[in-house]
Amino acid sequence: MSTPSQPDHGGLSRRSVLRAGAGLPLGAGLLGAAAGSAAAAPAGPGTPRAVRAPMLQSGAALCDTPGDSASAQGLGSGDLGIPYFRQHDGSWGYVFGDSWAQAAQQGTYLGSPVMLNQANFDNSGGSPISFSWAMPAGGQANQLFNYTHQTDNGYGWEFSRIPNDCIEFGGRTYIQYTSVATWAPPAGYDGSLMSGVAYSDDYGVTWQDYSYHWPGDTQGTNQSLYGMWSFAGIDPDGWLYIFSKRWNGTHRNTADGGAIQLFRIQPADFRAGNFGAQQNWAYLNGSWQWTQSAPPSIILSGNNIGEFSVKLINGTYCMSYFDVNDYSICTRTAPRPDAVWTAPKPQIAGNTTVPNHWGLPQVPFLYGGYIHPGSANANSLTLMVSQWNGQQGQSPYRVLQYDGINP
Repeated sequence: MSTPSQPDHGGLSRRSVLRAGAGLPLGAGLLGAAAGSAAAAPAGPGTPRAVRAPMLQSGAALCDTPGDSASAQGLGSGDLGIPYFRQHDGSWGYVFGDSWAQAAQQGTYLGSPVMLNQANFDNSGGSPISFSWAMPAGGQANQLFNYTHQTDNGYGWEFSRIPNDCIEFGGRTYIQYTSVATWAPPAGYDGSLMSGVAYSDDYGVTWQDYSYHWPGDTQGTNQSLYGMWSFAGIDPDGWLYIFSKRWNGTHRNTADGGAIQLFRIQPADFRAGNFGAQQNWAYLNGSWQWTQSAPPSIILSGNNIGEFSVKLINGTYCMSYFDVNDYSICTRTAPRPDAVWTAPKPQIAGNTTVPNHWGLPQVPFLYGGYIHPGSANANSLTLMVSQWNGQQGQSPYRVLQYDGINP
């Protein structure tokens, strides 16, 4: 894809700016994402109210608004809001990254990751996500993992642990995360310490790490393709499919190149921490095949990619990601995780003056774009989109809900 002209949106990472207390001021023409629903067409005379089309959420803010359901659970500002299905009771979890107790990044810094839960999700888009309770449990939102920021917790100096995805199966909840060593790495370096998988056997109350960690930049493995994961889900064939890529949560890792790889593992092996049992989707001896004799091959590339998400929705594999170069959230689909993917389709843009963004919803300073696994269907996705404004202590720093996204 080409790189259109656009505002300076990626020169500094959102979190390095938040930490440093300096950043990009909002322009006079900056329009906040629409908070609330896009109005449905009015029904004609005599049309029963029950058959009217629902009003889809088109930028409903899920936090950073005083008095909202997130603040009632102790979360003021937060980003990511990665959704997952809580299989054991049919509820939904949302995992946030850097979080504060009050709106506009004020009050106590809660840490990362942080989790809010929801009893029921309306995938019609008729009502926005409303949070019902917070984790760890029995009170207000707080950091899930037991580690300290900006210190050495036994693996090397780390700034924060940022969640990339979450999944629950077989009575255990898993969060894959990246430990960030620096939010301002030199050009060509990703700034990570390591990546890991934490798990909870009480559905999010307490967490522990698997002993194995994938080394990152400051542990001597810069640009590891195991930096950021997305759990696509357990396929009907019984395998857990996982996509992964280089860490680019800073959005500054120009060496990222948009490269994504694919591997799979039996759920029982994953639970046991037997990660060496994975099978890799690789181009080997002139053909694509599942193998353990070669590392995964790159299946997609082009442009830098920040956060990404892959989910199996009603038999179709759907992918979304923040395209740093295109300054948009893009989507793709495939009938199988190891099949050919459709071309990227911009869905939500930071700058709608670019020709291929005309008519798209505009969210300046956007990133993220996580697919809700409870989406209505593969032609009507719900996406969780993050927004920041480049300055610490000023709104917005939040998660927005978009429904009816057709990839």
